Amino acid sequence: MRAFVTGGTGFIGGNLVRALLRAGVAVRVLVRPGADTRVLSGLTVERAAGDVTDPASIRAALSDCEWLFHVAALYAFWPRDAAPFERVNVEGTRAVLETAGACGVRRIVYTSSVAALAVPCGSDPVDETTPVDPSVLIGAYKRSKYRAEQIALDLAERGLPVVIVNPTFPVGPYDVKPTPTGRMILDYLNRRMPAYLDTGMNVVDVEAVAEAHVRAAERGRVGERYILGGENLTMRDILRELSELTGLPLPRVRLPYAPVLALSYANAALSRLTGSVPRMTPDTIRMSRHRMYYDAGKAVRELDLAPASSRQALAKAVAWFRGNGYVRR
Repeated sequence: MRAFVTGGTGFIGGNLVRALLRAGVAVRVLVRPGADTRVLSGLTVERAAGDVTDPASIRAALSDCEWLFHVAALYAFWPRDAAPFERVNVEGTRAVLETAGACGVRRIVYTSSVAALAVPCGSDPVDETTPVDPSVLIGAYKRSKYRAEQIALDLAERGLPVVIVNPTFPVGPYDVKPTPTGRMILDYLNRRMPAYLDTGMNVVDVEAVAEAHVRAAERGRVGERYILGGENLTMRDILRELSELTGLPLPRVRLPYAPVLALSYANAALSRLTGSVPRMTPDTIRMSRHRMYYDAGKAVRELDLAPASSRQALAKAVAWFRGNGYVRR
């Protein structure tokens, strides 16, 4: 058995590569020119040069592969230009999936995101059946992931063997860049979070997310979506767990929404002038008004999703960041 993984140099993808190797699957990873490949260090994998927007390179890399995991995506909440999201996340997904279909790949697992699902209302968790209003999706990233998922669903209806997984907010090892969620943990560890917003998210162990990808290939139902999630927690709950894990003080100040939103616009304007990446953006602050709670029951039932507790997942992230030089002494 051989699997081809796009996005294998990223956070979820790097953990997926390890899960596949543990399952005895040979792995070929798509690597863009100049990509950061630290997450693949020490792993016995093939590396195929190419890009998701180049069908010829995908076609060549899919040779003799039975499974495709399309994990690659442009993930950011600070777009100077929305065009790259359309090119990579939307048209790149179309190119990869259609090429895989033409190559006769037996099973395709597309890594979507909860960003493509309904925006939660209040504290009620969203599941795969909650109706989506695309007009309320915030930011170029979320809109692009929604459109990409619609392409995957359409291709599945037309006979492509696609299973879709929607991770929530994974945490854990090998977050080399790090992701926005990892950056939040790292800011706390480096004492750069004196206050917090009243929001919430679904925290899930990235290693469980990776294992669920493998089971989606083995037994997921074609054309179905599976939320890969863990525990729904308020931001204060997350910070309390981090405080208990590390002994660092718990931020006491809860910031009001309106002034922080205004500050995020000023921060974004300054970043445009300096060319830097803002620590908070209008999109992320606007999203914080919603508690991003999700119900992963379908994946638990059908894919045997069994994530570690949020505390265990956060402990893995803390240990990895500390052990790899991300935390100041």
